[in-house]
Amino acid sequence: MDAKKILFITQEITPYLPESEIATICRNLPQGIQERGREIRTFMPKFGNINERRNQLHEVIRLSGMNLIIDDTDHPLIIKVASIQAARMQVYFIDNDDFFQRKATVADDNGIEYEDNDDRSIFYVRGVLETVKKLRWIPDVIHCHGWISALTPLYIKKAYADDPCFKNTKMVYSVYNDDFKTPLRKSFAKKLKLSGITDKDLSEIHNKEVDFASLTKLAVKFSDGVIQGSETINEEVLNYISTNKKIPFLPYQSPETYIDSINEFYDVVMESNQ
Repeated sequence: MDAKKILFITQEITPYLPESEIATICRNLPQGIQERGREIRTFMPKFGNINERRNQLHEVIRLSGMNLIIDDTDHPLIIKVASIQAARMQVYFIDNDDFFQRKATVADDNGIEYEDNDDRSIFYVRGVLETVKKLRWIPDVIHCHGWISALTPLYIKKAYADDPCFKNTKMVYSVYNDDFKTPLRKSFAKKLKLSGITDKDLSEIHNKEVDFASLTKLAVKFSDGVIQGSETINEEVLNYISTNKKIPFLPYQSPETYIDSINEFYDVVMESNQ
């Protein structure tokens, strides 16, 4: 039997960014899943505070060169790659001069979140999906970590629903205690619309300033499985998950158990008919 393919779309990974709950899980989980016989690919944004020379990033010319249009503006897509030798694991980076050159991740040195985080999220998610298509690598499961990846379930289930690369792909979304404080702009819903996405699909965020809870609920709505990644998460989101009994849910797992638990959860999700 062919090894099942798991695509990780994450906000941060150590050692490329400082250790955090998401960065540590997304360093160890893909390696653990690979060691349990799955085939993996891992993506993160190429934030400007990632040291390219020290981490030996290099551009993948055959994957770069595409343009993505967001809000009627063309943005070139640049793909870079590096290896975590100890894990025998490659990490792909989504880069763009407009979005990922500033020397921070989602907020400046004073903690002020960037106004264009909405556009950065759209660009990142679409960049990953277009790159995976170019790789001709068809994932059985896509597992998202961090709110910057939250649009992935919507795009997979709606905009890419008929794409041969993704039409049978299952979506898993991990919810963390990574709330952002500044709502995304009211134009967000309009900008992320692609063919296949309707106003009804975006009812949680249409013509509203989008806060963490509403963005996360949008991700959960289009997921095939949900994982509680942090010991405590947003109460509104947790209530939303608990009322949606159809979606398989994995409660918070300890650092000692989460790799095996998530590996088993992938099988549950792949076998569900949702």
